[in-house]
Amino acid sequence: MAITYNDLYLDVRRQLRESGVEASTLEARELVCFGTGKSREELQRDSRLYASPEREEQVRRLVERRMAGEPVAYLIGEWEFYGLPLDISQDVLIPRSDTEVLAEQALAYIRQLGECRVLDLCAGSGCVGLAIASQAPQARVILGEIDDSALKICRQNIRRNGLSSRVMPIQTNALEKPPRSLGEFQCIVCNPPYIPTGDISGLEVSVRDYEPHLALDGGKDGLNFYRAVTGHWRESLVPGGRLYFEVGIGQADPVLRLMRSQGFGDLQVIKDHHKIPRVVLGALCQEI
Repeated sequence: MAITYNDLYLDVRRQLRESGVEASTLEARELVCFGTGKSREELQRDSRLYASPEREEQVRRLVERRMAGEPVAYLIGEWEFYGLPLDISQDVLIPRSDTEVLAEQALAYIRQLGECRVLDLCAGSGCVGLAIASQAPQARVILGEIDDSALKICRQNIRRNGLSSRVMPIQTNALEKPPRSLGEFQCIVCNPPYIPTGDISGLEVSVRDYEPHLALDGGKDGLNFYRAVTGHWRESLVPGGRLYFEVGIGQADPVLRLMRSQGFGDLQVIKDHHKIPRVVLGALCQEI
């Protein structure tokens, strides 16, 4: 039986909602748009028209995969972060809205600096560094990432958002000391792997089975990258430069203590939109 685009969307939304998907409205729209090859505007314009059986079947197949746990961002190959369209693959984490707090906090500082250098360490898709570059035209941003496949996504997103003149991807290991050739930065932002190794098997299916464990596993206590970055990468900050971390639930206090032990002052903990401590930041003192 023929179905209109609007009824197809409503049916998909109902299925997702009944399966417990919180963002059912957003996800239904994205799946129907991608499955039918329409933009959001075209979907609204054609809402009363009938979808062809082939297009309906394509949407139904996508919904089946979503119901089995595959995230929408991987199904459609893109996602939005801080207003920027980003290419996404299973080689990178899907950008979360909570991470926008990290970008917002860093931007509040970076905008005061004028010309400056910013490092997005453990960049993944490059979402945080690209958000900063898009909103701070005088900033020069480096996207530091160890994984070759993730770096490919970084390059695609730099080009997609027209930021090639001010953003550069480099391959680097956040767990090791930075090369001197990298130079100094006024600001480092870092959303590192922070899930304790033993907790990964208990994550929801959409994360555990689809998102890259390389970008999730933070070691036995989840703090491996925080130790390495505060210990090694402080050398890449100018005196007074700031380090911004995203942290997981329950990690704000231990990360704050790590930063204090490595000579960071003016420490702050910022909560996300759910009132969960999400960002820890501090300025590098001239002397420990």
